[in-house]
Formats: sequence, C-alpha cells, structure tokens
Amino acid sequence: MPRKSDLRSAFADSAPVGLALVPLGLAFGVLVVQAGLDWWWAGVSAALVYAGSFEFLLIGMVTAAAPLTAIAAAALMVNFRHVFYALSFPLDRIRGRAGRAYATFALTDEAYALTASERARAWTGRRVLYSQLFMHLYWTGSATVGALLGGLIPEGVQGLDFALTALFTVLALDALRDLRGEVSTPVLAFASALAAWVLFPDQMLLVAFSLFTAGLLAHRLVL
Repeated sequence: MPRKSDLRSAFADSAPVGLALVPLGLAFGVLVVQAGLDWWWAGVSAALVYAGSFEFLLIGMVTAAAPLTAIAAAALMVNFRHVFYALSFPLDRIRGRAGRAYATFALTDEAYALTASERARAWTGRRVLYSQLFMHLYWTGSATVGALLGGLIPEGVQGLDFALTALFTVLALDALRDLRGEVSTPVLAFASALAAWVLFPDQMLLVAFSLFTAGLLAHRLVL
C-alpha cells in the first residue's frame, strides 16, 4: 500500500509539470524532424540525454556535424547549474544505488523546482523518484509523438522553441509564490545575474550561479 500511495501521489504531483512538458516535447520532436534528422532521434535523445535546453542546442550541433569536444564543452556549460541543484536535492531520502543513480540522471530543472517546494519536504524517497520517472515519461513520449507528427506541420513556423522559456517562467513564478513575501532571495538572484551579465557576459550562467550560491551561503552564515 505505501508504494501504491507514493505512486499515485507522485503522479498527481508531477501531472501539472508533466502536462507543461508535453507541448515542449512536441515542439522538440517537430524541430528534430524539420532539422532533417530521422524521427527516432527525438525519442532516443529524450530518453538518454534528457537535458531539455541542451537538447534543443544539440539539434543544431548534430546537423552542423560539430566535433564531440565542442558538444561536450557545450553540455558542461549549459548543464553546470545542476551541480548547484544537487546541494539541496533530497537524494539522501532515496534508497539503493540504482535509485540514486537514476535520481541524479533525472535531476532536471522541473524536478528540482518540484522537490524544492515547501510541500515536498515531507515526501518519501520513492515519491521523489516516481515523480522524476513520470516527468521523464512525459518528455520522452511527447518528443516521440512530436517527431512522428512533425511532417504535418509546415516548415518555417516560428516560436516553437519559446516553449522552453515559457515553462521556466511558470516554474519561476511558482517558486516566487512559495517564498511568501520573502524578497531577499529573488533580489539576490537578479543581482547575481545582472553582475554576471555586465562583468562576464561570455560565462554568465556559471558566474551567476556561483555568485548566487556564495550569496546564499553568506546570508545563511549571517543569520
């Protein structure tokens, strides 16, 4: 019974984010086909790479026959933020090496946003893991369907790749609501991004996350 309860709860927890992933996955699948790649690339990438924003970037790099070193460097820079996610992700609640390995692999922006919420602090490890699995299935399934239907959408349609930005905006708004009027964290995040953009525009993401993490640690020590 506990496992079934965790499974049902994880399905309900992940459904809102998963449904938001569906149009994003469909857009990704369409872009894969319109880039001249076979439809099955979308499903394989969604299942094995599972990196969201980097997968959109990967389409162009694959079609341009970019060297593996360039792809590896791009993957490191785009996904380096996950190192910071791991500092507060509840991996300690998940039992077994296989479970922890999958939870680490499936630690996406959406999974982190979901488990970082106030209500997720009491979730069991299975509930966290199942929610990640459901989101993975939403992404893989919708990407595959999008690729299969991609031929029905005329080429030149604009705005498909904006689905990713729209989803991140919604997740950010949800996180702001969880702060319940506390403004220091979003102000620190904005200041970190602004400083990184002004001082190190070529390394903005890495510098912004580093400044934000240092600021949070300093704030914690002061309090």
